[in-house]
Amino acid sequence: MRRLMLLRHAKTERAEPGMRDRDRKLTKRGRADAPVIGAYMAHHGLLPDLALVSPVTRAQETWALIAPAFAKTPRVMRDERIYNVSPERLISVIGETRGARSLLVVGHNPSLHDVAVQLIAAGDVEARERVSEKLPTSGLVVIEFSIDDWSKLHSRSGRLEHFVTPRLLAGATE
Repeated sequence: MRRLMLLRHAKTERAEPGMRDRDRKLTKRGRADAPVIGAYMAHHGLLPDLALVSPVTRAQETWALIAPAFAKTPRVMRDERIYNVSPERLISVIGETRGARSLLVVGHNPSLHDVAVQLIAAGDVEARERVSEKLPTSGLVVIEFSIDDWSKLHSRSGRLEHFVTPRLLAGATE
C-alpha cells in the first residue's frame, strides 16, 4: 500500500506589479489555516515518510507551518520539478520516489487538482465530487493505492481517503 497526500499551499497575497510569482507570501488567513491542516494530519495519523515541497515561498511557508504538528519530522526535499508543472510530469515525479510509503506533496494548482482528479477512482462519492470541483488553498487530498512501488502509479488507481480544507473542518466543529 502507498499513501499520497496532496496539499495545496495556504492562502497567498496577490502579486504586486513587478513581484515574481515565486516570491508571494502567505496572508494572515494562510498563516492561520496551514497549522489547522497540520493538526488534522497529525490527529488522523497522516504522517508522511517524505515531503516533496515546491521551492517557492508560499509552499515553503506552508510546510514550515504544518511540520511542527508531526511528532517526528519527515524527510523533506525541495523539488523544483513540482512548481509550474503539468499533471503528467507531476505523476512522473511521484513515480520516481523511492523509500516512502507515505508521500506528501506541497505544491500548486492547477497541477495538484488535476493529479487528484486523474488518480482517484473510488472513495466517498460526495467527497470525490467536492475534489473534482476544486482544490482550494490549504486543501488536503489523501489517496490510497494498492501498489508496492510508486513507479506503478497510474490513472484511476487510487481510493480517496480524506479531503479536507480549513473551511470544511470549521463547519464540522460548528
